[in-house]
Amino acid sequence: MPPKPRTNWAMYGKMLAAGAVCCIGGPALVIWVSPTEEELFQKYNPELQKRSLENRLQKQEDFDHFAMKLREYSKSDKPIWVAAELDERKTRDGKIAEQAKLIEEMRKRKEEMRNDGVKPVPGGSL
Repeated sequence: MPPKPRTNWAMYGKMLAAGAVCCIGGPALVIWVSPTEEELFQKYNPELQKRSLENRLQKQEDFDHFAMKLREYSKSDKPIWVAAELDERKTRDGKIAEQAKLIEEMRKRKEEMRNDGVKPVPGGSL
């Protein structure tokens, strides 16, 4: 029976060190190099800083609304994308019905004006 070959511990040590450098050092380098939100904000010109501060509250409200909708969708038995699509359809149908109601109301106003003998103003919206 031939003798067992010796284990090359130096090679395994180098491989372990290289793996640690790649797996730990790479993400650490990315975190160290990438700027924070405050640093990016300071690099904006004053006009953009002002606009960003004005829109911050609206963006936060939009995100909160989005998160609440996602929580609502996740309570359903259906997948989130299916529940979102159903909600979008319901919202769209509601808007279409509202527009149809407004159009019908405008038509009734025009008809009423014709019956009363009042002439519409040229260029008017009625």
